[in-house]
Amino acid sequence: MALKVKELYWLIGRKSPLSLENKLLLYKSIIKPIWTYRIEIWGCASKASQAILQKAQSSILRMMTDAPWYVTNLTLHDDLKIPFIRDVITDRYAKHHWKLVTHPNPTLQQLLDASQPTRLKRTRPSDLL
Repeated sequence: MALKVKELYWLIGRKSPLSLENKLLLYKSIIKPIWTYRIEIWGCASKASQAILQKAQSSILRMMTDAPWYVTNLTLHDDLKIPFIRDVITDRYAKHHWKLVTHPNPTLQQLLDASQPTRLKRTRPSDLL
């Protein structure tokens, strides 16, 4: 994701002549699909890994808007109507879970079994529901 942001900096950076709407369109069409690819699995990732994605997203939004240091990330996300990483993970997993529940293939039901032991102290994707 960082490489793609570096390539697009001249378009979405602080001194870009593009409007904020066009910068958001570039973010939603190019950068967001990179980090949302198979995000259903990120529900069981550690909080530190999710925090890395959140920091990257917040810094990209801050760069696009040229926001000063005293503007909070919550304000940026609210004003731009961009959800936080954790919210996206939860929503996408809920949709993925619903597809598994309603799928006609019975072997997929094994993926919903929560009786398997977990390694480390990570959450399961099903804990997000």
